[in-house]
Amino acid sequence: MFTARTRKGLGVFAGLAVASLALAGCGGSSDPLSDGGDASASADEIVVGSQAYFSNEIIAEIYAQALENEGLTVKRQFQIGQRDAYIPLLEDGTITVFPEYSGNLLQFFDEETTARTADEVYAALPDALPEGLEVLDQSSATDQDSYTVTAAFAEANGLTTIADLAKVTTGLTLGGNAELAERPYGPEGLKATYGVDVQFSPTGETTVDDLVAGTIQVANVYTADPRIQTDDLVTLEDPEGLFLASNVVPVVNSSVASQVSDILNKVSAALTPEGLVELNVKSTVDQESPADIAEAWLAENDL
Repeated sequence: MFTARTRKGLGVFAGLAVASLALAGCGGSSDPLSDGGDASASADEIVVGSQAYFSNEIIAEIYAQALENEGLTVKRQFQIGQRDAYIPLLEDGTITVFPEYSGNLLQFFDEETTARTADEVYAALPDALPEGLEVLDQSSATDQDSYTVTAAFAEANGLTTIADLAKVTTGLTLGGNAELAERPYGPEGLKATYGVDVQFSPTGETTVDDLVAGTIQVANVYTADPRIQTDDLVTLEDPEGLFLASNVVPVVNSSVASQVSDILNKVSAALTPEGLVELNVKSTVDQESPADIAEAWLAENDL
């Protein structure tokens, strides 16, 4: 979920984070399908899962340690893969807690949803989820498409929201992967929703580099990209819901909801957009393990 679909480009960092975790023996990662027989969680333990994606694993580790800090027994089943693999495990109780992204989760169960903003998506989730699954409080942190500018360009032009781009008097060039040109949130959607005219440049993997260099003025960047911090970028607010909101949210098996909700809701309340970027910087730049990142974050937030 990073710059114009550069998550694949960050795969090396994910691999390093996973390798660090495995060598340290601190992540408890294993294949939940490798045991044979009934892999369902025992009644006295919470099983926390994660995608095979470093940012998601960091959040899962935060969930796991927060639950352990409150005296619960936790088992980790990290690096499971995509929703087709882990949603059935959540439904049958093999996994009982999972960090998710609200908009993408909603579309998995309801491809025709018209919900776009964070509040709309969150309100639609309970009816879309299958029986036996629940979402707890969502975080303000997101990992989704956005339009992003440099901090210097934002300050010079008084930019806070995407709508503010309409008042920029110089020409604007939007950069992103080639397919952005045809996306509903691409140049045509930007014009229809916010009245903003842009030229489009298919910058692909160099999108952030081009933004920093000034060859484009607006970039399609994922909101949790570490370079938002390291390159001093600003994500523009999207009040009209041009992009599908995907806030970080715990999805849980109903069997453990009463045990974990208060604990994980406190985590969600503390996890901010800037905080999630900082966590990702610690992984991709500082090369810290998910366990160490989670422990430090929980301590900083009195959790």
